[in-house]
Amino acid sequence: MTQRNKNYLEDMLDMSDVADTNEFQSEIPEFFAGSNVLITGGSGFLGILLIEKLLRCCPNIGKLYIFMRAKKDKTPEQRFKEHFDCPIYDKLKKEQPNFNTKVMMVEADLSKLDLGLSQESRKYLLDTNVIFHAAATVRFNETMRIAVNINVRGTKQLLLFAKELPNLKSFVHISSAFAYCVHNCIEEKYYPPPIETDKILTLLDILDDEKLDKFTPTLIGEWPNSYTYTKAIAEDTVRQYSIGIPVCIVRPSIVTSTAEEPLNGWINNIYGAVGVVMGSAIGILRTLHCDPDKVAEIVPADYVISHFIAASWDTAKRRNTLLSIENANPDVPETERVPIYNYVSACQNPITWRRFMKINEIYGMQVPSTHVFWYYFFFLNKHKLVHNFCVIFLHIIPAIVTDILLVLTGRKPMLLNAYKKIHKFSSVISYFSSKEWRFSNDAVVKLWSRVSLADRQIFNFDIDNLNWESYLKHMIPGLRLYIAKDPLETIDKGREKYEKLKIFHYTLLTVITALLVLGVINLIIRVMSFS
Repeated sequence: MTQRNKNYLEDMLDMSDVADTNEFQSEIPEFFAGSNVLITGGSGFLGILLIEKLLRCCPNIGKLYIFMRAKKDKTPEQRFKEHFDCPIYDKLKKEQPNFNTKVMMVEADLSKLDLGLSQESRKYLLDTNVIFHAAATVRFNETMRIAVNINVRGTKQLLLFAKELPNLKSFVHISSAFAYCVHNCIEEKYYPPPIETDKILTLLDILDDEKLDKFTPTLIGEWPNSYTYTKAIAEDTVRQYSIGIPVCIVRPSIVTSTAEEPLNGWINNIYGAVGVVMGSAIGILRTLHCDPDKVAEIVPADYVISHFIAASWDTAKRRNTLLSIENANPDVPETERVPIYNYVSACQNPITWRRFMKINEIYGMQVPSTHVFWYYFFFLNKHKLVHNFCVIFLHIIPAIVTDILLVLTGRKPMLLNAYKKIHKFSSVISYFSSKEWRFSNDAVVKLWSRVSLADRQIFNFDIDNLNWESYLKHMIPGLRLYIAKDPLETIDKGREKYEKLKIFHYTLLTVITALLVLGVINLIIRVMSFS
């Protein structure tokens, strides 16, 4: 297709939507009214928020199907029963006490053939209208077999199942802004995958675990880990197997705590940037290989969820227009058939790692937890050599000394093992904190322009208007409350403990500095005595 035809197509798609838009009418809840929605990954961080948002803001939604599998000696039924005990649902429970009558648990496992669905469940799901595919293994260093089975095979199986649905309106595939992090500039388009979907699935079928693990470094190549590698392949899986399905791909960057709703600062994990904040706040993480002047590509979770929902509505709405254009001209660009959204902050509202950590430091010191291990003492080191030096003197040596004292007092040593896990985590995050990417997000901006004024109030994903300081002010209290399980009523006790640690910290620094100075003076005197 020529550039002129491509521009004409884009204009037609945009104009058709604008013409139908009533700026003061809320269209998105109306779209979901009576629609049956299937969510994979519903027990994950984003899945929980997506379920809550759909139920609360689209009160006339039809049925909400949630895939669940057995995990950690718990049956799907047990996990489903415990699912709604999360505080994130408190607001929903007050506003809609009977919400759970709409929610249906379906036993499934994306890593298995046919999604692990029974024939009865497959028939039961045939009335699905909207699919949000959020399920993925997010462990960056997961084994290749598990990562491929969930992130790639699961995506393929779900797309094949979606083709059986007679009234599917929209399919949203949740990818990652870093799926193609091997490119310095990441546009909202498809890139050649590291390997074709069916080839990697064939490899899994013919290789045992030992051979596959040996072959993994060769497979991954330029990609930093199995997560980004398999998410890249999964995007190409969508490209191949989504023909005839109304699909879009959303690529959020590093997702952090909620900004506003339904709770300020809510999060249930310490992956990525949040892990850095948590580790430094409790005084156990003291150095990170990170260029402080690079952009911290982070986005609030509730903004991401609102974008998912708006993208689903828009995909369904634009589908009819696109079908008529496809019939007139079959040479439609793939990114028009399957729109790709880079949901990032760098394009419109960037924040550097230096500012990100400084704001967290300022507000974190105001609400220290009673579980704090040491006074805040943290460095962002641009140079790997300096970081490694800090690791030895700020992590390893203190850990060895502490573990020796624990053994001498009859207790179990634990700090050195803890730092092994921390260093594994920091080595993963350092890839993303020491580099910077250029993104385009035109599709996201255009989508926002198509959302009515009424819907913008309900589904806010305009990152341009995010106040970083106001947002980050709630991050530490959120981590304190939801991760450390330390209620805000203990703030005074936390401050008391923190003040004592501060005195101990600076006393120790003074003693160490004095000893170093005395050692240097003693060395100089010895050298001079020999001359």
